[in-house]
Amino acid sequence: MYIVPEHVGRTEMMAFPFNCSKAELPAWGAALLEEMHGRLRGDVLWHVPLAEYTTFRVGGPAEALFFPKGSDDLVHLVNCLNRMSIPWVILGRGSNVLIADEGLKGAVIVLGRHFGGLELLEETSRGVLARAEAGCSLAKLVSWSVEHGFAGLEFAAGIPGSVGGAIVMNAGAWQSEMKNVLARVIMMDAKGSIICRENELMHFAYRSWGESADKVALAGIFRLQKDNPAKLREICREYRERRKSRQPVHMPSAGSFFKNPQGGRTAGELIDQAGMKGCRVGDAMVSLMHANFIVNAGGATARDIIELMKLVQKAVYEKYRVNLEPEVKILGQG
Repeated sequence: MYIVPEHVGRTEMMAFPFNCSKAELPAWGAALLEEMHGRLRGDVLWHVPLAEYTTFRVGGPAEALFFPKGSDDLVHLVNCLNRMSIPWVILGRGSNVLIADEGLKGAVIVLGRHFGGLELLEETSRGVLARAEAGCSLAKLVSWSVEHGFAGLEFAAGIPGSVGGAIVMNAGAWQSEMKNVLARVIMMDAKGSIICRENELMHFAYRSWGESADKVALAGIFRLQKDNPAKLREICREYRERRKSRQPVHMPSAGSFFKNPQGGRTAGELIDQAGMKGCRVGDAMVSLMHANFIVNAGGATARDIIELMKLVQKAVYEKYRVNLEPEVKILGQG
């Protein structure tokens, strides 16, 4: 099982197709439909190209793409998949993932619009508690907070993806990160049990929420401070403009590809100084604008991107004896 952040696809969904012929389903499909008949309210797509669900615009098909409606649906689906030993993955908005050209076996579960809730839980003279579900886009959460004059999330302005993905990756920028504004996280374990964990009991680290790979983030409770909306809008505008001027936002990518190593120099600096800017494998290219972005210049495959990743790692190691670790989650290899 793989765990990565949530995404809502652009492909039109259809109702759960109990009348599909067995020939149209994966080998396990008919048995799973029988197991869940009448008990799952969500939607499913079969044999879906996952390139449509990633910001890299790369990736082979999923055998099945599920869109559960709410936590009860999700828990029931996961329990059924576990009982039948069908592998599953939670796929995010696709902004930090690379899916193999061969695609993914088993079930891909999308926590999308049915997991996009956003609400104010508590308000005092000094601050607020707000709850955002995993499928809520990070951009929506930031905009909602700013318009209500709730400060703390400005650093996330312009970061793509969902709330769930941002929590799992402990997304950050401009010397701040998700752990600084999270009061607690609601999550599900591999057995379908729902857990609420206080921030103080978690082990957030650089680009990690510190939980085991069998946990799925379902929602975050955010502690924010009151401030002037106009001031917050200006801060967010400045951060977005900086991103546009420094990052290849106009080309398909997965965001920053490598984690910054310890030692002070960023991954982008090391890659640039190793002479890898503009290096290509097929249509995968190290961005000329920011060396820590591998971009899809038109028709890149996952194989192209992985080969280019290895070339970059080799060049940086040979020059600096630094091993660059991918920040992007690679799914389906091997």
